[in-house]
Amino acid sequence: MPRNKLGRTMAHRSVSAAVCVAFGSACGAAVAGGLFLYEVGTADVGLASAGYSARAQDASTVLTNPAGMTRLDGTQVLAAGLLLWGNTRFSIDSGTSPALGGDNGGYVIGQNGWFPGGGPFVSYSVSPDLKLGFALTGNFGAPLNYDENWVGRYYVQEATILGISFLPSIAYKVNDKLSVGASLNAMYGIYKNQVAINNVDPHFGDGQLKMQDEVWGWGANLGLLYEVDARTRLGLTWGSQVNLDFNAPLEWSNLAPGIRAALGKKGLFDASLGIGIKVPQQVMGSIYTEVNDRWAILGSVGWQQWSKFGQLELGIDNSNDPTGITRNLEFKDTWHGALGAQYQYSEPWLLNFGIAYDSEFQSGNVSPLLPLNSAWRFGAGAQQQLGRNAFWGFALEYAYGGTLDVDAKSELPVALGGRGDLKGSFNNAASVFLAAYYNWKF
Repeated sequence: MPRNKLGRTMAHRSVSAAVCVAFGSACGAAVAGGLFLYEVGTADVGLASAGYSARAQDASTVLTNPAGMTRLDGTQVLAAGLLLWGNTRFSIDSGTSPALGGDNGGYVIGQNGWFPGGGPFVSYSVSPDLKLGFALTGNFGAPLNYDENWVGRYYVQEATILGISFLPSIAYKVNDKLSVGASLNAMYGIYKNQVAINNVDPHFGDGQLKMQDEVWGWGANLGLLYEVDARTRLGLTWGSQVNLDFNAPLEWSNLAPGIRAALGKKGLFDASLGIGIKVPQQVMGSIYTEVNDRWAILGSVGWQQWSKFGQLELGIDNSNDPTGITRNLEFKDTWHGALGAQYQYSEPWLLNFGIAYDSEFQSGNVSPLLPLNSAWRFGAGAQQQLGRNAFWGFALEYAYGGTLDVDAKSELPVALGGRGDLKGSFNNAASVFLAAYYNWKF
């Protein structure tokens, strides 16, 4: 769980999440199964991730299973684009403290529910048996942006956790059936957490606490691809844990004099905070098998170790006696299952279909810091071959998370310096992913 450390002030670096898009990466906005995305603008969107580590039909295999590069001829480049819209809005229950007001926070993912992404993927043939690859993408994280005066402002106003992965990769074909692959996962982590502080005295309005930092973390992805015969192949991948050790000074603003003095006495006003985020290790096994010349069946089963994730809620439970500014959140490991199909509709057109399920990683009520949990995914897409050396495709996926309940209790009423009770739900939480991609062969 989180590693907390209070120390002296150190310089922090600030990089906008917009930089992710400028570099062509898909800064994730996950909807279920923790904060990992299977959607990075490729054909996997239409398949709902079915066959994720066994498909190996284009350069995106650099991410999904580097061993799959041995199936690609020449140099292949895939450019992927993704647009996400998230229906994530808070519905206020009567159990919420009236003093918190009536602002529900709006659409909290990205900017008013919208968030772009995408990424480049490259596979290069050194020889028929040896391949090199590279990918730049962000399939971990969630950017959240509530209205500043929403009813849960003393729990969170803005929260961003993003991981942008640089993936230099290599693959080798051991024999006619077995290929192996590996990637270095150099992850650039971006963290921001902002919360309102209850000043008690209405003349001062709300104060604010903010923490932000960017760090590098390092990991590895390993893959196996076993071709049973010309029509069937199995894929197995493992992604290591990546440690993102954020540490930055706490930034306070607009504090009432009494609260500022109380924080100073406890050594919190000029402190730095260390938060150790552990991007979980994960395992994925997949199958691809052709039933006949037109139909292929794809499936996947996966596991992610979210029990070691580590995340904190920032804030003050009691403005009159601020004994601490963090609260641990507990998570559990998740399971993933997907089933899909491909249909060769005509000579140039290939159709994709898929359905997937991810188990919950928060038990019972969710934190407004992470309004996501278990979900179903439903995908469909189409791909057109453009001669021998290029194809393009598009895909649509609907991810449904159902109702996510929130029930956060405060030790004091708002009028006495507490956060207030926050009770309600995110009803019909869902996301829509629209992907388009183009693959060149040289």
